[in-house]
Amino acid sequence: MAAFPDRAKVVIVGLGGIVGASVVHHLIENGWDDIVGIDKSGIPTDIGSTAHASDFCFATSHDLLSCWTTMYSIDFYEKMGHYARIGGIEVARIGDDERMAELKRRVDSGKAFGTNVKIISAAEAKEKFPLLEEDQIQGAMWDPDAGLVTPRSQTVAGKLVDQAIASGKLTAFGNTSALELISENGRITAVRTERGTIHADYVVVCAGLWGRLIAEMAGEDLPVMPVDHPLTFFGPYNEFANTGVEIGMPLLRDQGNSAYMRDTGDPKSTEGGQIEWGYYYEENPRLVHPREILEKHQARLSPSQRDLELEDVIEPLERAMELTPILTELGFNESHSFNGLLQASVDGGPSMGESRKLRGLWYAVGIWIKDGPGMGKLLADWMTEGRTHIDHHAIDFTRFNEFQLNEQYIYDRCWETAKKIYNPPVHPREPFGNARNIRRSPFYDREVELGGYFMELGGWERAHGYAANEHLLEKYASQVPVRENEWDTRHFWRVSNAEQLEMSTDCGIINLSHFHMTDIAGPDHVALMEWLCAAKIDGDGNIGKGIYTHMLDDDGNVRADFTVFRMEDRCRMVNGADAGPRDHIYMKRIAEDKGFDVTITDVTEHFTTIGIWGPNARVNLQKVVEDADALSLENFPFAAIREIIIAGKSVTAFRISYVGEQGWELHMRYEDGLAVWDALRAAGVMAVGVETYANSRRLEKSLRLQNADLITQYNLYEANLARPKVKEADFRGKAKHVEYRARDHQPAMLCTLVMTDNIDGHGVARYPLGSLPVMDPKTGETLIDSLGRRSYTTSIAFGPSIGKNIALAYLPHAYCQEGRKLTISYFDEIYPVEVVGIGYKPLYDPENLKPRS
Repeated sequence: MAAFPDRAKVVIVGLGGIVGASVVHHLIENGWDDIVGIDKSGIPTDIGSTAHASDFCFATSHDLLSCWTTMYSIDFYEKMGHYARIGGIEVARIGDDERMAELKRRVDSGKAFGTNVKIISAAEAKEKFPLLEEDQIQGAMWDPDAGLVTPRSQTVAGKLVDQAIASGKLTAFGNTSALELISENGRITAVRTERGTIHADYVVVCAGLWGRLIAEMAGEDLPVMPVDHPLTFFGPYNEFANTGVEIGMPLLRDQGNSAYMRDTGDPKSTEGGQIEWGYYYEENPRLVHPREILEKHQARLSPSQRDLELEDVIEPLERAMELTPILTELGFNESHSFNGLLQASVDGGPSMGESRKLRGLWYAVGIWIKDGPGMGKLLADWMTEGRTHIDHHAIDFTRFNEFQLNEQYIYDRCWETAKKIYNPPVHPREPFGNARNIRRSPFYDREVELGGYFMELGGWERAHGYAANEHLLEKYASQVPVRENEWDTRHFWRVSNAEQLEMSTDCGIINLSHFHMTDIAGPDHVALMEWLCAAKIDGDGNIGKGIYTHMLDDDGNVRADFTVFRMEDRCRMVNGADAGPRDHIYMKRIAEDKGFDVTITDVTEHFTTIGIWGPNARVNLQKVVEDADALSLENFPFAAIREIIIAGKSVTAFRISYVGEQGWELHMRYEDGLAVWDALRAAGVMAVGVETYANSRRLEKSLRLQNADLITQYNLYEANLARPKVKEADFRGKAKHVEYRARDHQPAMLCTLVMTDNIDGHGVARYPLGSLPVMDPKTGETLIDSLGRRSYTTSIAFGPSIGKNIALAYLPHAYCQEGRKLTISYFDEIYPVEVVGIGYKPLYDPENLKPRS
């Protein structure tokens, strides 16, 4: 063995698992060298999740990033000669119509994001998987790309490490625990191990189940939690004796029973001659903090393989025996069966990216086998180029607020996500039940009195509509349809649409307390924002204005959108609740890297915001302000910021609108918010739920949403948000931005679509939600632009002002014509849509008080 080094460019903590090995492989592909890998176990790991994983891969996620990482990983394993693309079946039992519908929804996602799943009949499922009782199921989904990493992902991890060592760019040390992370001036400098201390420029934590313990050494936590996963074995099963195969039949998922099943191939193969049946605890999931995981010498099998009592899974196992009676005929192999620890996370996504506390410390934790190589590539690209070619906001560790890294919050949310690993189907608007009421607006109690229907974003409780306004449903009955399909109406309240229509005849106030706010002060605060923002921030003429702008990445694509309040002594960044934490840390990093002398402070909880909009917004606001004349059109132009007084409280009024109606955002100190709310309500102004703001009206106005319509795969011109002129000052991404401007046309444009017929095959009107594929009606194929980007709905909602379902989607240039007829798929049923706007083009114009259809 090589001498233990005292210096390296990169140290990988947790080299022995599939994630650590994949990160090393892709770092070397990107030109990195001088890498040292350590693992507390052998290499490949004999104690981590990789050592006991079922190793199967299904490409059935409902988001682009997960579909991409799974498909990349499948191809990666196959190119290495370690993948059996045997296919996979997911069944819907008789009577489980919700599961059957979910399978159809997965077909939509497959078309949107480039997987190949399709619906098959019960008979076809039986033909592919003969052990099935055909009369137990109504249908199934077939994934031809699903399969098994063979003989084990553990083998792949070992092979990747061996290749990296042979290249001379990696030195590996097993049975070497990290004991301490050493830092200086906010940057990682070394790792102290059992063998000695290694000084390093970068440390990557790929420690899986033990990742939180390594993060603790940096003074932070990771929002993931190990959870028990029963794996049981039955045999002997000799159907594939002397075939040499590792698996003989397709994988089988019975997600309505939170279970899966596979054969283990030839008795002489790795697992040999058994049937494996796995289950995810749907009730009372068993979470264990990594500090409570046993050491190797204490465990019967390994630290990540905990004892299993058959009685704990007897009920779902009996249901499995109804579906696949072979289980009743085979003997239960108690000595092989166990609870295998895997990771749940607070929001279903891994924690990846640079530490929030220490520069140079990176994480890749909470990743399953099906995504290991894909996530390894993303992290290596991120470390090398500062970006990934797939938008990664959903896995970025900096997406979390501080309160989300509280140990109790982590436990509560992971407990809930663990219950939903397989069942039931998770609705796109599914709210969490645990860890709620963390942040409340100062007028929360008033909203409760109004019968608010609350959802949560960024910890803030937000009413999407109010029971007190349900009398409006009679007034607008002809414009607010009853949604007959339960899925379409789940977590949606009809009153929201009625509130929007009433607001458009008078005015309403909307709780916008969820805004994330950051103050940027100090000698270089304007210079920093000028470098980060595509819009001009500098200049005395911008003082007292609100400037809507964007951050671009080095490729000139859209990283963020927000509003900058340019004040005398600072800039205040007003951002979305989900994007704000990530952008806040990003700004701090840029300021540090470029040497800007600034102070960047999260002031989110110090302020609150109320929106007031509608044709009578001005007259009603004038009733409660000290100086009514200050609100006149002449004194208060669009995008201006003025200080006004309401109920004796100082309010920063910003004349802007995200709902298309005239009005203001009213920003004030948190403790002053209730008095302002009460004053407006006393003046007769109606409270309107945030649904109007977040979804229905913004789509009628063709307004974009960050992390949905605006992502790092598209540029400002494609989103049709570029300024008429490129500012003179340099800013991040400017060179590429200028290059895109010179194109004859963009490869794609964000377009507005409307459904021209929303009646399904049962005669029921549908109101779609989610990311739906946009297809050419002549070929039935999803549209793909010249850069390989697929078209799908980035936002979709019913617009009551125009009476149609509206969607935004990026379309290839060749399809960007108003009047173009296309189709979308919703629950694997085809609906016609029409292109009604190329780029920014509102369908509703409040100035004329009439919709444009």
